Amino acid sequence: MDQRFVMKCGGSTLAALPDSFFAELKELQQSGVRPVIVHGGGPAINDTLGKLGIETEFVNGLRKTSDEVLDVVEMVLAGRINKEIVRKISLNGAKALGLSGVDGKLIQAKPVANSHEVGFVGDVTDVNAAIIEGVMTMGYIPVIAPIGIDDAAQRYNINADTAAGAVASHLGVERMIVVTDVPGILKTVDGEKQVLPTVTVAEIEEMIASGEIYGGMIPKVRAAIQCIQGRVSEVVIVKGEEPGVLTRAVLEGGIGTRIVR
Repeated sequence: MDQRFVMKCGGSTLAALPDSFFAELKELQQSGVRPVIVHGGGPAINDTLGKLGIETEFVNGLRKTSDEVLDVVEMVLAGRINKEIVRKISLNGAKALGLSGVDGKLIQAKPVANSHEVGFVGDVTDVNAAIIEGVMTMGYIPVIAPIGIDDAAQRYNINADTAAGAVASHLGVERMIVVTDVPGILKTVDGEKQVLPTVTVAEIEEMIASGEIYGGMIPKVRAAIQCIQGRVSEVVIVKGEEPGVLTRAVLEGGIGTRIVR
């Protein structure tokens, strides 16, 4: 069985996951399933910028990224968070290799349309899938930090969801798994909150407009929608702490919320 999947996870979510999650990752890898992890790390970046006294602000959900901020973003994502994840996977008996999008021009990028407002924030133009394939062939789980680079060797801060969607699409993976701290998209039915098993992008927009999806869930679902690009036709939002979450999301279904085109 050669089944591959791309998993997007926030840095703070990954840090809080139980060892059983990483043990499951190892079991999946041993059974021939090949995971690829793309991670974020917003809270840790905020924390480090604060400690260094560097001001940061957001424009339409994108972090305004000056050269100074970019240095910190790269240090936290490609350094601290990336290696924490690799260590945690290793500790649980699986093999992982940490990469940033700069390594081997793994994630090629160009400035976003409103770069005059947000600075060095990038959109993905290409992904060097051969590097990821090579790492998987060697028996390692690729763990990717979303920093991009262009032909002039300029670095870019890339939204982790955008990066994950692009990696999945260039690998030809149809399903993305977004690991969060919620069990899926909730809808109130007869006064009780229930997880929606399947929802379309259009239905999500309607639920945001009607206020059914609100607060911190809006960026989560919008991020998941961003992952639906290229060959990626569905995204599954799952809660990382649920027992057997990965096996169920990858092989069995019936967990979390499937967002489909």
